Amino acid sequence: MTDTMHWVGTWTAAPAPGEGAAFSNHTLRMIPRVSIGGRVLRVRISNAYGARPLAIGAAYVGLRSTGPGVMPGSNRRLTFGRESSATIAAGALIVSDPVELAVEPLADVAVSVHLPGDLPASFGITGRYARQTNYVSPPGDFAAEEVMPVGRLTDDWYFVCGVDVLAPRQTGAIVAVGDSLTDANISTHDGHHSWPSQLARRLMARPSGRLMAVMNQGLGGNRILHDIRGDSGLRRFDRDVLAQPGVTHTIIMLGTNDLRNRPGKAEEEVTAPQMIAGLKQFAVRGQARGIKVVGGTLTPFENETFLPGAWNPRREAVRQAVNDWLRKAEGFDAVVDFDRALRDPGHPTQMLPIYDCGDHLHPSDLGYRTMGDAIDLGLFE
Repeated sequence: MTDTMHWVGTWTAAPAPGEGAAFSNHTLRMIPRVSIGGRVLRVRISNAYGARPLAIGAAYVGLRSTGPGVMPGSNRRLTFGRESSATIAAGALIVSDPVELAVEPLADVAVSVHLPGDLPASFGITGRYARQTNYVSPPGDFAAEEVMPVGRLTDDWYFVCGVDVLAPRQTGAIVAVGDSLTDANISTHDGHHSWPSQLARRLMARPSGRLMAVMNQGLGGNRILHDIRGDSGLRRFDRDVLAQPGVTHTIIMLGTNDLRNRPGKAEEEVTAPQMIAGLKQFAVRGQARGIKVVGGTLTPFENETFLPGAWNPRREAVRQAVNDWLRKAEGFDAVVDFDRALRDPGHPTQMLPIYDCGDHLHPSDLGYRTMGDAIDLGLFE
């Protein structure tokens, strides 16, 4: 790496506890879609929620062809400190050595990881849903195979948490932080419909401007203030935003699940001042590292069916108060008004039907695309 180049994260998956997953001498083939391309890359593998060290028997990265296939001649062995196998300490991650592999923008790569050990559910698998198809082999090491045999399909990310590329020094990166509305839950499988994916497509399509990567750190169920299905936004901010290679901007869209209070605990029923205090901390911590912090307003969810009864007038009043505060951009570098982009002008506590997937909480494919379109690309010059 020279002074004119630096590492930039081109794809991420936020680590979380993989619910009910178990492996024993299996090979995983995960299919990340990068945002920006490059000619030299590295892969990050996480054991964030493991109760003990994780053994990696072998790992490869190649250009995905179709299904679980890798384009002939593109599969590259990953090494770790020049060793072809590695052990990841409990709670830690490992970064591979760089490999030369020419990857185009918005291309799919295939990351194959052989797990030689017995990993029962009690191990603490690191994973989360992907909204796309990934692959698990029958027992055995098939990481080097161009067409890996498939034991089963999975729509989760397991262990693989990042792909970085060497990029020109002026290249920036945007980290999207949110919940299932950032991760595009209920969107069409394998369609890459999330608003961060739409933002990446728009950035790559513009004829000029600063080259910007996009990392999606959305995590279904995530909240600002309390843990659920992984760490709270405030707890994971250092790992999932500040530590990301090349990050220059972050867009924070969190708070809907704070309002919904899925566990139903009285002590976790939030107020607007509590949520605003948490959002202010994202700005303070990000800006202290030279990162521009962009807030995102919270979209409507009246009468949602995903968790019946989660919406009520009191929680709606809190949402409105938080959004009113966000629109003033106090402490933030900018604001994206996702609420205004999706809401029904005639009934602003609900999404416009064409932007609603049908559960009155998650957007449709068009709704997610509209969220991505609502972001001013001029923020990233």
